[in-house]
Amino acid sequence: MRRLTASVLTALFCACAQAPTVDDLFPDPASTGPSESGGAGAPDVLEEDLVPVVRVVDGDTIRVVRDGVEEPVRLIGIDTPEMGFSGGIRECFAREASRFTARHLEGARVQLELDVEHRDRYGRLLAYVWLDGRMFNEVIVRRGFASVATYPPNVRYVDRFLTAERLARTEGQGLWSAC
Repeated sequence: MRRLTASVLTALFCACAQAPTVDDLFPDPASTGPSESGGAGAPDVLEEDLVPVVRVVDGDTIRVVRDGVEEPVRLIGIDTPEMGFSGGIRECFAREASRFTARHLEGARVQLELDVEHRDRYGRLLAYVWLDGRMFNEVIVRRGFASVATYPPNVRYVDRFLTAERLARTEGQGLWSAC
C-alpha cells in the first residue's frame, strides 16, 4: 500500500510541477485581448468585464455565472475529444483535455467574446474565452488538447486556430502524439 501511495503521489507531484501557467501556455503578445465592439462585423464583447467559471463540463464546454444565472458556454472554433457522457464512448485524450480546461478555467474569472451567432442549437452561449489577456480557445489548440472545428459564420479567428493546430501537430503536442 505504501509503495502504491508513494507512486501515486510522485505521479501527481510531477504532473503538478509541470503544469504551465497561462503565461507559459501561449506567450505570443499578438494573442492578447479580445477585439473591441463597434462597426460592421466586429465582435461583441459582453457587458461584463469578467465572469466566474463555476464548472468545467468537458474540454470545450464550461459553465459561467452571468447576471446571477449559471449558463453553459461552448468554446467557439475548437473541438476536444468527447468524454462519453450519455452512454457514448470516451475518445482518446478526452480526460486530459477536460483536466487541462479545468486546471486553467475552473474558478477563474474570464471575459467572453461573441461572434456572429450567439447560441448553438442546444442553447449554449458560443464564445471565445479570454483569460489573463489570452484567448483560451487558441491556447488549448496550441497545446494539443483540441483540434480546430469551425462552423460558419463564427469564423473570426479561424486562421489563428489553424496556425496553432499546425504547430501542435508538427511538435507532437498532446493528442497529436497520444492518439
